[in-house]
Amino acid sequence: MATLSTHLEAVRDWTVQARRHLHAIPEVAFQEEKTAAYVAETLRSLGYAPETGVGGTGVVAVLDTGRPGPCVMFRADMDALPMQEESGLPFASTHAGAAHCCGHDCHMAMLLGAAKVLAEVKDSLSGKVLLVFQPAEEVAGGAQAMLADSLLDRHPADWCFGQHVWPAVPLGMVGVKPGNLMAAMSWFEIRIIGKGGHGAMPHLCVDALEVGTQVVAALQRIASRQSNPLQPTVVTVGRFHAGTALNIISGTAELGGTTRTFDTGVWKSWERTLTTVVKGVCDAMGAGFEMDFKPGCPPVINDPEAAALARAAAGKVVGEAKVVEPEPTMGGEDFALFLGRAKGAFTFIGAGVEGGYPLHNPKIVFPEEALAHGVAVTCQTAWDLLA
Repeated sequence: MATLSTHLEAVRDWTVQARRHLHAIPEVAFQEEKTAAYVAETLRSLGYAPETGVGGTGVVAVLDTGRPGPCVMFRADMDALPMQEESGLPFASTHAGAAHCCGHDCHMAMLLGAAKVLAEVKDSLSGKVLLVFQPAEEVAGGAQAMLADSLLDRHPADWCFGQHVWPAVPLGMVGVKPGNLMAAMSWFEIRIIGKGGHGAMPHLCVDALEVGTQVVAALQRIASRQSNPLQPTVVTVGRFHAGTALNIISGTAELGGTTRTFDTGVWKSWERTLTTVVKGVCDAMGAGFEMDFKPGCPPVINDPEAAALARAAAGKVVGEAKVVEPEPTMGGEDFALFLGRAKGAFTFIGAGVEGGYPLHNPKIVFPEEALAHGVAVTCQTAWDLLA
């Protein structure tokens, strides 16, 4: 890696500063306007001609060497979570109710750092590098929006790679796994429609709160009694609202949740399955219901050849002994949609430290040492394919 080492060392502090700037201006899905403006301006300063507004707020840039070769795509997600940061960092979020507690600021900074290095070694490469800064990963809508905006029709990619700073992998290590890595996910919102009334006269009512509790219990049976126990399956109801007073039987109840699976067939059947279960409970208890179902995205399944390339690149960066095969996670990623269009792999950059917090926790602090590893793995992967 001697050819790249000088450039990689020189970009370390630059990458950290980019990350700190991005961390302070978090914006939620499809509202990444300041974020996209900073990314685009930074790319221009590096000699790129970025496209903006791709899929809403996405930014795309191409490093074209002018020589024949494959097109390798690298993607970073841009959106923040709708939550209040409690990290205590001097560069903490300046936007109330938005925070980069999933590390997307790190992902953008790592890709910007790689963009800088790859522009500097352009004369040693053949082919193209496609840099994709994607909006709205947290709501699984950004990748689809960019594809619908003809991203890969205009810039066909032969390979695609993505990264995530990952607290479950120790700092200094890189997680690479062929095959199933992250689960397919979907979301649902259910409104139970009953008949409200006086708490002392339940026989004149249809208690939507009680119906809702039965719906929650029935949904849990999908995983425990209707699914193959050898196939990981999760149905989580994370929100339940009903009632306004102690002596009023609620006429409506609202609940929402998510489903996870690695089985694409099961993922495609979720809407039908949930509808059948909810309808059965509501019919039995004399209630009606409305359901809003969002299919989310398919599972992240890494191509074996691409995973081997990523593993080899990571081994050159951190040493082969520090490249590990992580456990699959029921977390989801809409990078899966890009994997449906090109050979690729999604990897975990180790960010785990003793006493650290998990993803999506308001107190999480990502170690900045991980940024250099992300930049280097990206650059080494590009070098191995294009040099």
